Amino acid sequence: MSNKEQAKKGIMICGHGSRDKDAEREFGLVAKGLKARYPDLPVEYGFLEFSAPNIHMGLDSLVSQGVEEIYAVPGMLFAATHAKNDIPSVLTTYEEKHPGLKVTYGRELGLQDDMVEAFQARIYESLGLDPENPPQNLYDTMLVVVGRGTSDTSANAEAAKLTRIVNENMGFGWADTVYSGVTYPSVGVGLEKLMKLGFKRIVVAPYFLFTGRLIKRIQGYVDKVAQENPSIDFIQTPYLNDHPRVIDAFQNRVEEIMQGELQTGEETLMNSFKRRLAAGEVDVHHHHAEFVDPQDDTQGLSEFDTKHFTNLVQALDHADHGHSLVLKHHDHSHDHGHSHDHSHGHSHSHGHSHDHSHGHSHGVYKHIGHPMGPRTMIGEGICCCFMGQFTDEILEEEKDKIEGDCTKTAFAHR
Repeated sequence: MSNKEQAKKGIMICGHGSRDKDAEREFGLVAKGLKARYPDLPVEYGFLEFSAPNIHMGLDSLVSQGVEEIYAVPGMLFAATHAKNDIPSVLTTYEEKHPGLKVTYGRELGLQDDMVEAFQARIYESLGLDPENPPQNLYDTMLVVVGRGTSDTSANAEAAKLTRIVNENMGFGWADTVYSGVTYPSVGVGLEKLMKLGFKRIVVAPYFLFTGRLIKRIQGYVDKVAQENPSIDFIQTPYLNDHPRVIDAFQNRVEEIMQGELQTGEETLMNSFKRRLAAGEVDVHHHHAEFVDPQDDTQGLSEFDTKHFTNLVQALDHADHGHSLVLKHHDHSHDHGHSHDHSHGHSHSHGHSHDHSHGHSHGVYKHIGHPMGPRTMIGEGICCCFMGQFTDEILEEEKDKIEGDCTKTAFAHR
């Protein structure tokens, strides 16, 4: 391939984004590491929400450098809503607005050998062991893997699969999975249950790429449990970050696109998105919290969105917690426009609703009321989108935990 042809291609790494500036910086380190692998190609990165640059800005940078063919890879461990719907939506819309531009979307990182080995290396390091010369087994130790947790069943299953793989490889006495997001068991409740097995050394290993609010929440939970159980040695494993094997995994995904390997075998993420979009199964929209470029008036919160969110937070701040919450926050009734089917078997309408797209794309989780799930995190910074899925009955039962503003810092790490 000539240098001229090479200059027309570029790499785009698509991340979720975080309110935590350290997470932004660490994501940039992955882009830097991948750039070292492809010194002749432009490499940019961008986020879906919260952070700058957003994905549009990263794509704009590549186009301004003369790129006509973009290899886009999701900076996601597993394929849940963001990798399946949100990133393809942004890429498809951008490609349609730029005739002559070709964007090929790759696979999530998944359970590649490189990712598993990077995770195991972090665990060995936290135990003070050499990953290159590990012990034969760790039968006296329990491993607790912390997955992200999502409404996507398959993504949750992948985290559980990872736990089994690592347990078999490293030989722990026991291993299990807990989740920091919208599934069960949650970190705090899960640890409480697992401590009953009697292990005196417990390794808590978050399978996360970068830091952020969830990592700090996890660390807060573990610190709290450790203080309450001084006879147990809790060891916290660092997240993956820019481990060399993680960079290898990203490179593998880029190489798949370059070699045309995405054209064969299973349906690609992009093909799946387009098929479901054509069938009316997904909506295309901007993320409501996506970083807004001050020079771009085509994205970000609408005036209606801004007023609605402000009114919602103010109403929550002044709510009477002795009454049923959320459904009775607003004297002005504007229906949410959709209902959620909960595990108790009846359809539940939010009561504070609006006709515009909410923007934030968390899927509806049918086990939202599970006694070991997201309800255990009410009052600790759980996303407003998930708060909206709780029924009146659940909120009434958990009202002592609700502090009004679900954007506050999680209690576990204040």
